[in-house]
Amino acid sequence: MSVTPCWQPALERDLPGLLELRRHLHAHPELSGEEHQTAALVAGELRQQGWQVREAVGRTGVVADLGPVQGARVGLRVDMDALPVEEHTDLPYASRRQGVMHACGHDLHTCIGLGVARMLAVQHAETPLQRGVRLLFQPAEELATGARWMRDDGALDGLSALYGVHVFPSLMVGTVGVRSGSLTAAAGELSIEVIGEGGHGARPHQSVDAIWIASRVVTGLQEAISRRLDALHPVVVSFGRIEGGRAFNVIADRVSLLGTLRCLDGELHERLPGWIEETVKAICASFGATAEVRYRCIAPPVLNDPALTELLERCAIDELGKAQVLRLDQPSLGAEDFAELVQTIPGSMFRLGVAGPEGCAPLHNGRFCPDEASLGVGIRVLTATLLAWMGEPAQEPSS
Repeated sequence: MSVTPCWQPALERDLPGLLELRRHLHAHPELSGEEHQTAALVAGELRQQGWQVREAVGRTGVVADLGPVQGARVGLRVDMDALPVEEHTDLPYASRRQGVMHACGHDLHTCIGLGVARMLAVQHAETPLQRGVRLLFQPAEELATGARWMRDDGALDGLSALYGVHVFPSLMVGTVGVRSGSLTAAAGELSIEVIGEGGHGARPHQSVDAIWIASRVVTGLQEAISRRLDALHPVVVSFGRIEGGRAFNVIADRVSLLGTLRCLDGELHERLPGWIEETVKAICASFGATAEVRYRCIAPPVLNDPALTELLERCAIDELGKAQVLRLDQPSLGAEDFAELVQTIPGSMFRLGVAGPEGCAPLHNGRFCPDEASLGVGIRVLTATLLAWMGEPAQEPSS
């Protein structure tokens, strides 16, 4: 079903104002769970466009509905939170909060959501929507808790499908990346305590050296992964912190390790913590030590629904041209709590290119500076996709 694109002239008209709004959000970032001013701004903008707005959904989240409340409905999720990163861009609209920055593009995501809200309101005023649409402005993605907060607060109730977007510095502005199936990895936090027996540094044979044994745990896990796990199912264990010892001549009795686990296979991810605990305890026991192993799941993998991804790809090609729509060959071992939402209902997330002619610093970097031309690209692709979905055969809503 083709829809008259009466929203396209509105986008050209509104884009300068949306860019200013994005710069305002960039200058006033808020950390995860503290998005009070951002949420208030979002809610006010949505109400001006005629959306039915609910605030404080999932603590500081905002949910807005447009169109029929009965029957199948589609949703769009965008995130709002910033990072504890010091900005080093020298932009005139750089962060005014010391040590806080939108270094992951969530200010851009928020304004894409607001732009889509304006375009759908324009379309609805011209030709009333035959199905409902919901926007989810999510807090605390960086803590990987906001999606769960919103889901548990009913943000998905009545939805049949969900779309999402994330900026991608590896893709040029004007392009998007799509992928069916696995897009991001399952991720978790791995904590290990190696418990030995202290002693004098001159007589290691009278002690159980926790530092040396911890080093064997770090290397032994890498060796075990390469020998005992299928290389066709990637698994990454990386340790970012190791702490132990109090003096130069005292053999440490305890060492703590803190790291992350990533894998693409959801079933394998469920088995890995037990296997890691077994392996770590065996390594420690072989040298007379014991170990305590704890694992906290941060996010399951994002699995893009094939049909929703195909629709997104088709709409992106219509809007941007085939050469600008890239099929991603490989998933990312990064994590994204959008995964929590698409475990409940089918969904699809795509990558939005933000690299300009000079390239783009990576995410979570103080020099991250996405090309602002990507704002219009994201709005176009998502507006077209949501309208196209509302013209597809009906699907059963989530209960």
